[in-house]
Amino acid sequence: MKLRTRARIAVLQALYEVDVTGHPAGDVLRRRLGDVQLSPAGEAFARQLATGVIMHRTRINGLITEHAPEWPLDQMAVVDRNILRMAIYELGEPAIDTPAKVAINEAVEMAKHFGSDSSPRFVNGVLGSLMADSPQPEMGEIEPLDGDWTLTPKPVTEQEEVPVA
Repeated sequence: MKLRTRARIAVLQALYEVDVTGHPAGDVLRRRLGDVQLSPAGEAFARQLATGVIMHRTRINGLITEHAPEWPLDQMAVVDRNILRMAIYELGEPAIDTPAKVAINEAVEMAKHFGSDSSPRFVNGVLGSLMADSPQPEMGEIEPLDGDWTLTPKPVTEQEEVPVA
């Protein structure tokens, strides 16, 4: 298996855990990278990818929502949305230097391996829609974490009024 593919898998596993549990991403990524054998270049790529997804999460989530309007982000399969986050960051970050076809192919392959039967088609469709609109999406400003490790915002719900006694 190629170096960057192994790095992407480690990042996907880390993002999955962060998304589901809210654990600090640095701790999670450190553990995941300790479980795989990566060269210094592979580890640097994994760190850049994970950090980029987390630091641009609002913009990336917005792009996913825009290009998958039938699927609310919080109802999307956790694996699918994190594969999409990684691919969108790779497509939008010129410093990573991944050709668009490679980023999309890697995302679809991960969806085949880790997602449901419909995941590869879904991931390919969302990324194809994104590429049709913007071949290199803009990531925008870096977002501070301020102790909030939430990757997927909770849906806004109306709170029940509490009767005053």
